[in-house]
Parts: sequence; C-alpha cells; structure tokens
Amino acid sequence: MKRICIIGGSGTGKTTLAKNLGKQLNLPVYYIDGIHHLKNWEIRDKDERDKIILEIINKDKWIIDGTYKSTLKQRLEKADYVIYLDYSTFAQIRGILGRFVKKHGKEKEEIPGCKEKMSWDFFWWVVNWRKNKRPTIIKNIQEVDNEKIHIFKTRRELNKWYKNKFNAKIED
Repeated sequence: MKRICIIGGSGTGKTTLAKNLGKQLNLPVYYIDGIHHLKNWEIRDKDERDKIILEIINKDKWIIDGTYKSTLKQRLEKADYVIYLDYSTFAQIRGILGRFVKKHGKEKEEIPGCKEKMSWDFFWWVVNWRKNKRPTIIKNIQEVDNEKIHIFKTRRELNKWYKNKFNAKIED
C-alpha cells in the first residue's frame, strides 16, 4: 500500500480515512478538494488542477482523497490500492449534515483558507450524487485490476476492515 486512491461521494468520510491511513502507513496525503479550491472557495483553473494531480500520481508514495472524474482513470491505474466508499444517499446526507453541525464556520484543514459551509446547491448535488456520478465511477473501476479495488457499502464495513488491518479505530 504505497499509492492509495480513496473515492466516494461527499460525506462518506474520505478525508478522515485518508488522514488516518496517512498516519498509519506514513504516507503523504493529498486532498483534491484542497487542490481544486483556493482561499475563500475560489476555484483553481481546471487544467492547472489536473496538472498538479497528475504530477502527484507520478510520485512513489501517496494517498489521494477525491473523486474528481477528470483524472480518475489515471489515479485508478497508478494506485496499488483503491478504496471506494459506496455509501447510500442517506449515509452521505447524514455525513454532510453531521460535518456541518460539528465544524460549521471552522477552517477546513484539507482546504486552507476555506471554512466549512453548507448550501442548498451542495445539498442537492449530494442528494443526486449516486444517480449522476456513481455510474462513471463504476465504469472506471471495472476497467482496473479487480484485486486492488476495495468497495465498502457502509461505515461499519469500513471500520471493521480498518480494525482488522491496523488493529486501530478510525479517528475523526
């Protein structure tokens, strides 16, 4: 496990898992949201963002948290371990609402200069994520060596795997 790609919808805990795996395995962690967003939620140019991500995947060791489709295929190919958090829409909504309540107004560690917030647009994007985004992920992971794909349908499944693999709990 030297190159780990963590994908899934918003609110599934990708960032928390990436932080924990980074500590556990002593690997550098990169957050695509942190590459995509500049200070105050400004958006970086897509070509520049993708260039940065493609430079990262050519490194020997990394954990990349994020599902952005423009570089998904390349990340899946370069990764030696892919974790797909394929949670229900309800679980995603519970995740984003819980995060909002717990961290509202606080700076996001993975996106310096941006504070946790919620909007109706984002909420509805999450509600429709499985319908709109999941088919692309499924198509892409079907084209990758099945042995390196690890799909978790619930937090309970993920937590059990993590405990068995590392004899530890995922810390928030």
